[in-house]
Amino acid sequence: MQEVSALKEITTRQEHLIAELNHALHGKRSEKLTEDERQLAFEDLTIAVEEVEAEKEARSASKGEGPREKPAPRRNIGNLPASLPRIENVIEPDSLICPCGCGEMHKIGEDRTERLDIVPAQLRVIVTVRPKYACRACTDGVRQAPVPAFLIDAALPTEGAIAHVLVSKYADHLPLYRQSQILARAGIDLHRAVLASWVGKAAFHLRPVVDRLAEHLKASGKLFMDETTAPVLDPGRGKTKTGYLWALARDDRAWGGDDPPGVVYFYASGRAGENAETFLTGFDGNVPVDVELFGMKGGVALPEP
Repeated sequence: MQEVSALKEITTRQEHLIAELNHALHGKRSEKLTEDERQLAFEDLTIAVEEVEAEKEARSASKGEGPREKPAPRRNIGNLPASLPRIENVIEPDSLICPCGCGEMHKIGEDRTERLDIVPAQLRVIVTVRPKYACRACTDGVRQAPVPAFLIDAALPTEGAIAHVLVSKYADHLPLYRQSQILARAGIDLHRAVLASWVGKAAFHLRPVVDRLAEHLKASGKLFMDETTAPVLDPGRGKTKTGYLWALARDDRAWGGDDPPGVVYFYASGRAGENAETFLTGFDGNVPVDVELFGMKGGVALPEP
């Protein structure tokens, strides 16, 4: 009876998962879900399904049943980049002596199985040592190598640490307070305010790179521009307000263009046409820009080429 009850519970969970999937695909709110929300829903459902399947396999093994037939899992074998280091673990038989007594067996082949392994990020300390030298016979002074140039003078992080924080925040959408919690698990106590100061200083030093990228894109014959909303903190009100990120992009690969694709982002508090005019200052392409394409009314007057 206990086994029947367990099977009924598994069946109920599977039916619930099917209902959740149907709701995510065809429910009244499905058209309101963003792509990220749909992906999160499918991730949760997939995790739950795999948990149920693992439970079924464990129950079959506990009863002495053989492995159940199931479709081969989708794997990336054969597509793992050749540039990844390979660590071979050769497993030899307990004995190579032939059972018939004729001697030692000879190798005729091998089976190779590749699995992806992940080593968690390792924190380390870079110690810069600058020895001092002086002459024993005179007092002409002490010789020492100069302090190397750092992105943030007399600060704790290396350039690699700052890059990791930036990529985690802006590419992986990992807020600074969560990064602070992750570092705390490794015994590093860094308040998010400290991380924020690193990001601010890095933004200052990266500003010339962004400006140069914008200049390079504005030298193109045609550009695409669009804006999207972003919540922005509104100090004093205890809530957020709507800001706008404007993307200025170029990608002519589909039309046989030789210029590499690129994109640069600008921030504005609104979506008015004058913002587009400001961001496009210096662009003299021959293609007129119609901001009706950007979800705005009116047009952008560009300078004559």
